[in-house]
Amino acid sequence: MSEPLQPSALANELLFDETFFKTLRQKEYAILDEQNQVYLDYTGGNLYPASLINKHHQMLLGNVLGNPHSTNPTSQKATQLVEDARKKILEYFNAQDYYCVFTQNASGALKIVGESYPFTEKSTFVLLSDNHNSVNGIREFCVNKKGKSNYVPVQYEDLQINHQRLEQIINETPTSNANLFAFPAQSNVSGVKHNLSWIKYAQNKGFDVLLDAAAFVPSSKLDLSIHTPDYVSMSFYKIFGYPTGIGCLLIKKSAYHKLIKPWFAGGTVTLVSVVSQNKFLAEGHERFEDGTLNFNNIPAIKTGLEYIESIGIDRISKRVNSLAHYLYNELKKLKHSNGNPIVKIFGPETFENRGGSLIMNFFDANGKIIPFQRIENQCNQKMISIRSGCFCNPGIDEINNHITEGQLSDYFLSRDKGDYYDMIAYLGTMRGASRISVGLASNKADLDAFIEIVNTLKNQTI
Repeated sequence: MSEPLQPSALANELLFDETFFKTLRQKEYAILDEQNQVYLDYTGGNLYPASLINKHHQMLLGNVLGNPHSTNPTSQKATQLVEDARKKILEYFNAQDYYCVFTQNASGALKIVGESYPFTEKSTFVLLSDNHNSVNGIREFCVNKKGKSNYVPVQYEDLQINHQRLEQIINETPTSNANLFAFPAQSNVSGVKHNLSWIKYAQNKGFDVLLDAAAFVPSSKLDLSIHTPDYVSMSFYKIFGYPTGIGCLLIKKSAYHKLIKPWFAGGTVTLVSVVSQNKFLAEGHERFEDGTLNFNNIPAIKTGLEYIESIGIDRISKRVNSLAHYLYNELKKLKHSNGNPIVKIFGPETFENRGGSLIMNFFDANGKIIPFQRIENQCNQKMISIRSGCFCNPGIDEINNHITEGQLSDYFLSRDKGDYYDMIAYLGTMRGASRISVGLASNKADLDAFIEIVNTLKNQTI
């Protein structure tokens, strides 16, 4: 039987700008408390503020919008609103030297780079073991063109880049006009913020650099006049919740010519002939925006970025950091009566280079791992939304669970198809973890609700 937790007297003092964010939650996210929802999956998707939805709906109700690919009045209005959003994105990220290409999501942005980058048999695609599968998937484009992919490990102790190994791999990579280095500005699993100085380092060694910024930009400032990767991917619902289904690829103008579009579609050409089977591709962002844009929802991006600016990204960053730090400290205190820890939190102990995500496993009194599904089920019963599994980032999971290349190779060579549970049965090793991620609408009560769930594991055995 677990003992009830005692509230921390210093908690509200430790949480940054408590009064402001309490008022913000009451104004913009009141539905959370009205429905007794505890939302702790901000890396999975942010929550939309009420004012954003209201403003966007008023815009839709006050305008007649038509397909942008025309000069008629409704088309011109839609085009204006789309271009206003595009301009706002470039201003927000200080990205005057970039084209902004609208995509369906960050994965769509990454696919453009993968299918258009001029990989050859002399190319090397270098990437971290800590990458989303939408980045991992780019290796298929490289390998299919006879190039090579090379992973840089992250360290088990703190899930940060192995600096020496990264330098070695980059320096030993054969020179080519098409070497690409990809890494996340912030891990979508551990919340670790990887050093953006690697962008310039790799570029000085002849690499083009692809930065996955999807998990980073919701609570951190990305200034593309200071750090200048060649390609940047992101999704806007990760930042302010609405709309889903829209992301962007920012392409540095000096790197634009390297992307060779492998096909064409409506809106991406200035002229096409059927009889002679020729075409002229459009220039700038239009070349990569296939078909009709989501012109009814794209205008909400400008409203969403203005909302974030009204709060201040630095203020959001400090708030998220204080929430994550509080959660980390409180979970680390939880122990079984025999002194064994209930929780193992992966990643660095300091929060200087960490965002609002914590990845963790849970253990019974004898040190046996408790399946994450059990924790998730308990949270579900209390209307607490967390995320469990491998988070589309197999590299981190393989590192945390000490799964070797030999074990994985044997598994894949032993069958033609498989899944998560089949691999667990074959390896005899648990896979996956629980991820808790906080955001600008989170408060202490949300965190305490989750901590109380974990506290119920005290002295249990399985």
